[in-house]
Amino acid sequence: MIKLDIVNRVAERTGVPKMKAEQAVDALFNSMKEALARGERIELRGFGVFVVKPRKRGIGRNPRTGEAVAIPSGKTIRFKPGKELQMRG
Repeated sequence: MIKLDIVNRVAERTGVPKMKAEQAVDALFNSMKEALARGERIELRGFGVFVVKPRKRGIGRNPRTGEAVAIPSGKTIRFKPGKELQMRG
């Protein structure tokens, strides 16, 4: 599923024009991106939780050459599905 599929489903299920549905979906995703960029946790009951976690420095390998590559420390986003979502899978 891609963003366009989500926009189409929102439009179909709500009866709003696709342009308005796209604006709503964009606003939702932008709000989520901004919150995660600030390091905030996003909890969507019945769906799951997005959390920003620190990522350690490390050494990886280039799969083509086997050469060691430094992986810098930083932040990563983790998703933990809610109970309702886990039961469906």
